[in-house]
Amino acid sequence: MPRSTKIVGFSVSPEVAEEYEKLAARQRTSKSELFRRMVEAYRARLEEDDFLALQRQMSDRVSRRKRLSERDVERIVFEDR
Repeated sequence: MPRSTKIVGFSVSPEVAEEYEKLAARQRTSKSELFRRMVEAYRARLEEDDFLALQRQMSDRVSRRKRLSERDVERIVFEDR
């Protein structure tokens, strides 16, 4: 049966390694599960940052215009996609 996981290796400082092990123990989880959670949290943060940047960009566009109709808003939102 083929392996459903992949082993990843990388180096960190002894302090980071110790903190990582303490976090896993504190969460009562494996280091692998902690790493998966960390990657997911980082990915979610990047998606939130992208959303906020898009929101600022659209806000700037809208603030330069007068009153917008619902159709205008829809067009602005989807023109950059």
